[in-house]
Amino acid sequence: MHPEATDLTSPTAFARHRKIAPFEPGTEAARRKASREKAASLNQHVLGYGARAEAEWLAAGIAAPDLPAMRRYRLERIRAELKRRNYAGALLYDPINIRYATDSTNMQLWVAHNPTRHCFVATDGPVVLFDYFSCEHLSDHSGVVDEVRPAISWMFMYGGDLTDMKVRRWAAGIADLVKEHGGGNRRIAVDHLNPQGVAELARLGVETGNGEAVMETARLIKSPDEILAMRRAIRSCEAAMGEMEATLKPGISENELWAELHRGNIARGGEWIETRLLSSGPRTNPWFQECSSRIIEEGDLIAFDTDLIGPYGFCADLSRTFLCGDGRPSNEQRDLFRIAVDQIAHNTALMRPGITFHELVERSVIPPEDCFHTRYGVLYHGVGLADEYPTLPHAADWTDDTPDGVLEPGMVLCVESYIGRLGGREGVKIEEQILITETGNDQLSLYPLDSRLLGS
Repeated sequence: MHPEATDLTSPTAFARHRKIAPFEPGTEAARRKASREKAASLNQHVLGYGARAEAEWLAAGIAAPDLPAMRRYRLERIRAELKRRNYAGALLYDPINIRYATDSTNMQLWVAHNPTRHCFVATDGPVVLFDYFSCEHLSDHSGVVDEVRPAISWMFMYGGDLTDMKVRRWAAGIADLVKEHGGGNRRIAVDHLNPQGVAELARLGVETGNGEAVMETARLIKSPDEILAMRRAIRSCEAAMGEMEATLKPGISENELWAELHRGNIARGGEWIETRLLSSGPRTNPWFQECSSRIIEEGDLIAFDTDLIGPYGFCADLSRTFLCGDGRPSNEQRDLFRIAVDQIAHNTALMRPGITFHELVERSVIPPEDCFHTRYGVLYHGVGLADEYPTLPHAADWTDDTPDGVLEPGMVLCVESYIGRLGGREGVKIEEQILITETGNDQLSLYPLDSRLLGS
């Protein structure tokens, strides 16, 4: 059993009272407290990720992260960035940012497009989580949430033509927090907020700034515990990839094959997959076909991008290309694969601390001329709880408004390659996840490349 769980998880713990009453005797306040404690003890983040995932991580030699230390580190990163930018606090709606600040989750995809959960992080003061109705228990494990309040949701689905009233009530609560904990500073950083909310906060004297800049910068450098959690998420993703590859046979549909990755992710406590990027045969060129009902045939290339949010909420963003069936690849398939492999190898070798974004891009290998038109949109991008800053394009796509910077230890980036000839039948997608270290880099993704396509 997970060390944070209690004997309340026993299926018989409450059964002995059922013939008398459906709850423990006592005052309503006591019953509410007991109910919250019971729910908190059974939270998925308290119960852990299960025997399968733990056994795989043990076999891979990946130690468990110190989650309390990781949570404190993240909060310190946020507050340091708020101070640097002179904000009294951050108001967060993006569920990825709320996860970073509180390490708590609640219907992550649903709240991403239904703003019913938000969080206020004071620069000098408390972390106040405004959660969905009757969800107070979902952050009790975190140790960094000081208070949970019911969220006032003012999306039209709840407010209708009375939405303006809800906005005023919501904004008054935020303004009170800023007044109480801002020390006279009325500036806050906000990640996602509709114009109506911005206007009402302004009417109350609260100025809003770019919360995405605060949070993306805070998330940029990963702690050792975050790297352990990310390694575990990648290992789980790769185990699911292996199950998917074992299922790959002529006659299976793209959708059926893709479902295996979902199944493997969820079985190991992962959370969701952000895209549907799997295609086969002629659908691999050009790239960015979402998976379909197409039946995969003998000799087809199958290319995919995991874009997977796994255990601990970390993204495992890997790409591979497989050959379907027992036959040998064509010369064209091997040529495309070799170009992609060589591009990834060269560009990965460039990734080291101190190199600027622009220098990295300028020195990177690009696809050959007959594949350049169909190139992938970026050469590198940051990754953490999701795809993150920075995003580095090909040199030909660098413009005056492309931000420069420097690779630093603790940053994690994905290096990308898509190789397909303009007008060609098939294409190859490969992507690796790379940690920048003090002396160079460490490749976190280890899933083997298809040996037949490598020509070995």
